[in-house]
Amino acid sequence: MNFSFQDDLLEMKKMVQSFIANEVEPHAMKIEEEDRVPDAILEASKRIGLFGLSIPERYGGLGLDMIGKSAIFEELGKTSNGYTTILGAHNGIGSVGIVELGSEEQKQRYLPRMARGEWIGAFALTEPEAGSNAANLKTVAKRVGDRFVINGQKIYCTNAPLATVFTVMAVTQAEAGAKGITSFIVERDFPGFHIGAVEKKMGLHGSHTAQLYFEDLEVPVENVLGVEGMGYVNALKILANGRVGLAARCLGSSEYLLDRSLKHAAERVQFGKPLASQQIIQHYVAEMALEIETLRALLYRVAWMIDQGEPAVKEAAMAKLYASEVYHRVADRAVQIHGGIGFIAEYPIERFYRDARITRIYEGTSEIQKNIIADRLFRERGVTL
Repeated sequence: MNFSFQDDLLEMKKMVQSFIANEVEPHAMKIEEEDRVPDAILEASKRIGLFGLSIPERYGGLGLDMIGKSAIFEELGKTSNGYTTILGAHNGIGSVGIVELGSEEQKQRYLPRMARGEWIGAFALTEPEAGSNAANLKTVAKRVGDRFVINGQKIYCTNAPLATVFTVMAVTQAEAGAKGITSFIVERDFPGFHIGAVEKKMGLHGSHTAQLYFEDLEVPVENVLGVEGMGYVNALKILANGRVGLAARCLGSSEYLLDRSLKHAAERVQFGKPLASQQIIQHYVAEMALEIETLRALLYRVAWMIDQGEPAVKEAAMAKLYASEVYHRVADRAVQIHGGIGFIAEYPIERFYRDARITRIYEGTSEIQKNIIADRLFRERGVTL
């Protein structure tokens, strides 16, 4: 197992670092205040390939593997989490299903436009009665000739106001339970598709979520993603990939907070000497660094497993669980180190602290990750829970 990056990936990391430092970070507070990512930043992101990270080169993307995508997400995590979430949702759960499960016809139709950022992707699974219990879907799809007619609704759909391509989960065989769920590729302009109002959130400003409503929405049979009835299994695979990407973004954000904390502790003088001379501050930064390096090792091992084609649902859950908890603890320590400044909205620490909270909820709560890990551990020993 080799954790070193190839030269071309290192060059891309440097390019993204420069882009973030010069094009995104100077506007981070504006994004926060206006709850909107400027079009110029999104257009620039498209030009340098950030919307096609894991889409194969033959379809116009960069074709990065999971290690490569994680390395870029780590850099993207060091700026506005709202901006990063747009890219993360698109490159992760918004497109990975088509990349891994789509037919050649589906790939030819959707991936080139998605790689260019012309069509942005979204993933629609959560419903009012199906959040952590994803198998309890109420959205129904009925076969009528050469089409499926979908009725129902989804909530908390990231990228909904921007997206053109939605991966939608719906029940096709109610009596089959989780095995009766099918994945569909739904386009924004399909008749019967409606997007609700943008939801106001505690954090992730600039990244928007909304409800989706399906009223006799007609979807061509050829837009079934993967095998009919395998939607729940598909969702687990898609979410596993997305969870590793989210862990990488948490790693980058944690690194950013540690860097800012070290700088502040070295410059801030209290009782006639820098904060850094206080043992408790030294312990704080040591704990932050330890958890960050532990997360890095776990993250890239799981990314490597995915690239090797190994089953990694359990390990992806571990990475997402640990990453979100580390980000939370690092953000809390960063606020404490910065004191009053860390609580003021004019400074980035407060923003990262709020943004950290959602990572323990979306793409599967911390509690659900623990359920997945325990279930897989017992399954490996022949015990079905």
